Amino acid sequence: MNEYLTRRNFLKITGITTAIASFPEVSFGKNDEIIIGHNSHKYRVKTGWGVLDSGKNPVNDCHEMVEDAKGRLIMLGNETKNNVLIYDKSGKLLETWGNSYPGGHGLTLLNEGGEQFLLICDTDRNQVIKTDLKGKEIFKIEYPKETGKYDYPGQFKPTESAVNPANGDIYITDGYGLNYVIQYDSKGKYIRHWGGGGDGVDKFKCNHGVVVDTRNKQNPMLIVTSRIENCWKRFTLDGKYLSTIALPGTYICRPVIKGENLYGAAFRSTSDSYPNSGYITILDKNDRVVSTPGGSEPIYQNNQLQEQRKQDPFNVFLHPHDVCIDSDDNIYVPQWASRKTYPIKLERV
Repeated sequence: MNEYLTRRNFLKITGITTAIASFPEVSFGKNDEIIIGHNSHKYRVKTGWGVLDSGKNPVNDCHEMVEDAKGRLIMLGNETKNNVLIYDKSGKLLETWGNSYPGGHGLTLLNEGGEQFLLICDTDRNQVIKTDLKGKEIFKIEYPKETGKYDYPGQFKPTESAVNPANGDIYITDGYGLNYVIQYDSKGKYIRHWGGGGDGVDKFKCNHGVVVDTRNKQNPMLIVTSRIENCWKRFTLDGKYLSTIALPGTYICRPVIKGENLYGAAFRSTSDSYPNSGYITILDKNDRVVSTPGGSEPIYQNNQLQEQRKQDPFNVFLHPHDVCIDSDDNIYVPQWASRKTYPIKLERV
């Protein structure tokens, strides 16, 4: 993929007129740097970041990333030779661990008593596993038979979790299973569930991700993905539907909050059967899309976002699966089914 990420190679193939006319979101900085994005959120593509020796540290699907309190970037994938890769911001590999997460998918960082832990959602193990940052398992959440909705473990394929920082409650979305949101306390004790697959504002079609939105400190709430419906849905912390954030054309993954902004990776656009058509989307505090790196410019008509699509002549992205926004507002993008490539770094400009 990197061989295409130069201005000269692209212009040899297509010509500068086509590039400028068809892909207005792409611009060039000094030394042929590729700049993508819109408005106040533009990014320089840092080609070659984080690329490792695939013989020693291979990846398959790079699913999710988080930044810990030390500024380390922790990535989870489903390659059991090293499920977890830990980078510094320069792309240097610091540490690896994990060989027992064949369905390593969701990764959430939580703070507890001055220490940080991880929640790993494994779609193959049908479990959510709490670990320390060295990989020691603390406890497991098994399939939620307490709900009365699940007859056996294989029905439970958790894709993401979120933690309420106020009380430690854990919310799990069963995005590849029965599409319920299941709420637990901090020790993994069942509290309640809601949702499930189907039609209706309080139902889901692939509830792939979840986050606790604390931007309004007086009114925290949940944002839950409904990927096939091209939207995120807001709920109270006890599961009452509030509203929908429509993202037409965008097969969105988990919501990620940094500062006032809401970020997400779209693994595909316009159709979930359109391969290699993903991009990143960024919303402001009013839930309006302000930038779509790798995608078409966000356009609103009558206060409605118009359908977006991939617009990425350099093929920066194939299937983005998550975004990690670091303390410098750079974005790291792990990808699913993308030729076993390592994460992509976008440097804020």
